[in-house]
Amino acid sequence: MYTPKHASWLNMAELEWSVLQRQYLGQRLASVDAVEAELLAWETDRNARSVRANWQFSISAARDKLKRHYRCDE
Repeated sequence: MYTPKHASWLNMAELEWSVLQRQYLGQRLASVDAVEAELLAWETDRNARSVRANWQFSISAARDKLKRHYRCDE
């Protein structure tokens, strides 16, 4: 079995990248050190606030919606 490229975990990762882009990387940064400092500040803040994805699917709903993407040999 494999995880489809459009699975929910990938969507959550893309959302995090979007937040990072809007909050910190949408500005001009003078050096690699500045980028690293901004990334560390963003990561520290997100972790300190315990930011989490709001998972909307129950396991059964996800299995029902995504069943066509998985091969079942049962």
